[in-house]
Amino acid sequence: MFLTVLLLLASAVAIYLACEWFVNAVEWLGARLNVGTVAVGTVLAAIGTALPESVVTFVAVVFGDSPERKEIGVGAAMGGPLALSTIAYATIGVVLAVTTKSLATRLPNRTDLISDQRWFLVIFLAKLGLGLIAFNWKPWLAIGFLAAYVVYAVRELRSAGADGGHSDDDLEPLKLQPRAGRPATWAIAVQTLGTLAVIFVASEVFVGQLERIGPALGLAPAVVALLLAPVATELPEVLNAVIWVRQGKTELAIGNVSGSMMIQATIPSALGIGFTPWLFDTTLIIAGAVTLLSIVVLVTLGRLRRLTSGTLLIAGGIYVAFLATAAVIN
Repeated sequence: MFLTVLLLLASAVAIYLACEWFVNAVEWLGARLNVGTVAVGTVLAAIGTALPESVVTFVAVVFGDSPERKEIGVGAAMGGPLALSTIAYATIGVVLAVTTKSLATRLPNRTDLISDQRWFLVIFLAKLGLGLIAFNWKPWLAIGFLAAYVVYAVRELRSAGADGGHSDDDLEPLKLQPRAGRPATWAIAVQTLGTLAVIFVASEVFVGQLERIGPALGLAPAVVALLLAPVATELPEVLNAVIWVRQGKTELAIGNVSGSMMIQATIPSALGIGFTPWLFDTTLIIAGAVTLLSIVVLVTLGRLRRLTSGTLLIAGGIYVAFLATAAVIN
């Protein structure tokens, strides 16, 4: 158990340090590709940081040789959006409150939270609905979820120039090439891909240790996948949010979370729908309902212009309520 805890802590530190280098690299990548500020978070950073959970789902449902492994894949596909819609947004609220020393700090006007989360709500409702019914041609609907993400990503990138893109003066020097001026393309590519590799490997180690801790705590595989694994696989998004909010780049933090949620609602879901029966038990249904509740509350607060560092903490409260409910059920 001591070694498990040690590896858990070591992998968490590795993910945090790699995320610092990753967000630095992806901002320069956005500047080089002339991608708008919000699109850097919603597309470029989201694709990178969503790799761990997508791979976990892929390995579990495609190569899983037992119902338990496939159950872990489905739980991870549902647990990712749950963790992002609650823990990640609450983390942004906490860091923003600590940074500004106020619970009344308003989020930037151009976070695109409302429009992006409307996309998410529609797709997630379809995803949740499919988990309640069984029919023979359900696996073919996986193609529709993949197509939905392509449409979303294209939409985000087409609006890349709407916010004027990145200015080199606003960016910290590339950590791999800290001299003044624009870094070389090869340095940006190496830092981006290298940090992604570290994030991926460290996340896999983190998840592995959580899976070992689960049985020791008497938790079933599905519960581990739903409650513990997503906390690990969503760690890059959460740490990116911490780093960007501390740097005063709250738009990027929000964009990374909302963009990752779009990936979670489509790609891992497509894998689960295509390779498993995709039928939910009571815990998964409640998890889906809690995810919807959290996003509906945040979208409503956004429309009322009440999104602040303090009101974002409501998402954390919703997650705590879910944990209490899950503990009673299981």
